[in-house]
Order: sequence, then C-alpha cells, then structure tokens
Amino acid sequence: MSARIVAILVVLLAVLGGTSVLYQQQERARPPSNVASLGQVLFKDLKAADIASIRIAEAKATLTLERKDERWTIAERGGFPADFTRVRDFVLKAIELKAGQSEPLAEKDRARLNLDESGTQVEFRGADGKPLGTLIVGKKYFKREVENPDKALGDGRFVLLPADTKTVYTVADPLLQATSKTSEWIERNSFQVEKVKTLEVKYPGGGGYRVERNADNADWKLAGAKPGEKLEVTKANAASYSLSLLDLADVLPKDSKDTGLDKPIEIAATTLDGLTYNIKLGKLQGDNYFVTFTSSGTAKPDPKDAERSKKLAEKQPREKMLANYVLLIPKGRLEDTLRKRADLLEQKRDSKKK
Repeated sequence: MSARIVAILVVLLAVLGGTSVLYQQQERARPPSNVASLGQVLFKDLKAADIASIRIAEAKATLTLERKDERWTIAERGGFPADFTRVRDFVLKAIELKAGQSEPLAEKDRARLNLDESGTQVEFRGADGKPLGTLIVGKKYFKREVENPDKALGDGRFVLLPADTKTVYTVADPLLQATSKTSEWIERNSFQVEKVKTLEVKYPGGGGYRVERNADNADWKLAGAKPGEKLEVTKANAASYSLSLLDLADVLPKDSKDTGLDKPIEIAATTLDGLTYNIKLGKLQGDNYFVTFTSSGTAKPDPKDAERSKKLAEKQPREKMLANYVLLIPKGRLEDTLRKRADLLEQKRDSKKK
C-alpha cells in the first residue's frame, strides 16, 4: 500500500472519529422526548377542601369513601368510619403526584400495564357528585429486576389519565392505598373491654368457664371450682386483659352468610365500670374470627379519674354502632380468652424424684 493511500485512510479515520464524538455530544445535549411533562403535576387544579368523595373501582369490587362533616366513612359498609389519617394521606399524595417518565401508549400495551379495565380507577368527586380528577392506576414500576413483583413494594406506578389515553406516566409513589379492600381503609380500633369484673366463656358443644373478682386488684376466683382445683391467676389475668387489646381486621355487613355465627362461642363480660358485653365468635376465615358484638349499660363516672370517665362516655356510641356489623378479629388477640377450663388451672407438680 502506497504512502499516499495510507495518508488518505488516516485522514478519513480522523474525520469519522470526530464525527462520532460530535454525534454523541449532540445526543447527550438533546433534551429527552418527555421533557415537557417531567415534574408535571398530574392533578393541577385538585384541592383537598373540594373533595367530598373518593371512588376506587377495581375489576371485582368498588369502594366509596364519603366525607361526613369532619369524618370519612365507607359507603359500602353502611357508613362505617374510615381511618381519617389514611384518607388524608392518600388525598395529599394524589394532589402532589408528579410525572416522571412518560411514553406513548399503544393500545396493545394498555392491558400489559393494567391500564385498561383490569386496572384500578380512582375518581375524586366534589359535593355535587361531579368528577374533579380521575386516574387509572396500573402495574408497579421497578427500576431493577425483582424476584416477586406482586409482593415487592415497587419504586412507583404506571398511571394513565383518562383525558389522554395515548400517554403512560410513571409516578414515584407505589400508591399501595389505591385499593378497594375495606380492610385497608377501616378505623381499626374496635372495642376494648377494660376492668373486667366477670368473664364467662361458653362453647357450642358444652364446657367453658367463668371467673370473677370484686375489685381491680382483687384475686380472681373460678366459679364452680372443685376440691383440689386452683386457678392460675396469671392465666385469668391474661384471659381478661386480652379483651382490652382487640382490634379489627375487617368489617362486613350484618347479613353476611356462612360465618358460623349460628353456633358461636359465646363470651360474656361485665366490667367494674358497670358495662356489659356479649361477644359471639363464629368460624375462622384465614387468621380471623367472624364476630358479633353488643354492649349495654351506662358507664359509672369515676370522680377520681375525669379523663377515664370522658373516654368511657366517648367510646360507648361507637361500641353500640358495632352491633350493626359482622367484625373480623385476629385470632391471636383471643387465644388467652379462649383457653379451656382445664388450661386455667395450676398444674400439679410431681414431688417424687426419679
């Protein structure tokens, strides 16, 4: 190869290399295709004060949160109280949602990203019932590969604005609260049976126990104790104290079927405050019992504890309201109360040494 040809090749390589560097620099300097939407607030005019209801619709269920004065309630559960903090946080997150990436959305990709009928539609409505803002929430968005996308938290979510069905956005919040499951929205504080005076448990097949005491610090006594039987006080304390730690897993309509409440375990308790509680337990659904609950009586005011007297007066309307529902209570909260009679007795120790 002549020196002249070699020189020409060198010049060409230099020119091509320079062109490549220039092209890369131009590409880096070029703004991304979605630069106009980056950081864009999805609900520009949505204000928390204007929202009177929130409708969350999934493929097989719908949940409607309604604002009543200063409270939020669940329409599908007859106005059962929703957790105010959860609703408030969800509204604030929605108002502050900003677009991350945005891409053109082909019709075939809507189903893949759950941005069609299989997705979750969230609609905020005003007092007149008209929509203030609507969002379709699709699959979780991940910045990296994960082993189990269904259980992983997610780095964000794919979302779609119905007014622009040709564009998919990603948002930085996984929006886990965008669900129609009532268990994720209810106010979980249920009823706390405190300062128990008498506690009786009856099983549908027979058996059970009754323990009682005369004062808050008095010893428990086992009703119908036979000679040689001695109550283990710590277990009696645990049986009664567990009733003060109850919380809700979910709430169902009163006419719910197949609950096992036609043949229930019955728990009856009276308190030193003058209240009476009747609790019926049906069968287990997963880790929760179906439960019905009624309360009666009027709490005695405590002249030495005004704060407690106020608390008792405030909780009674809620307790009476619970009688209109079937409740789901975690079985772990009731294990100590549901001990068999024999399990409440002190176990005799064998004094003989082998």
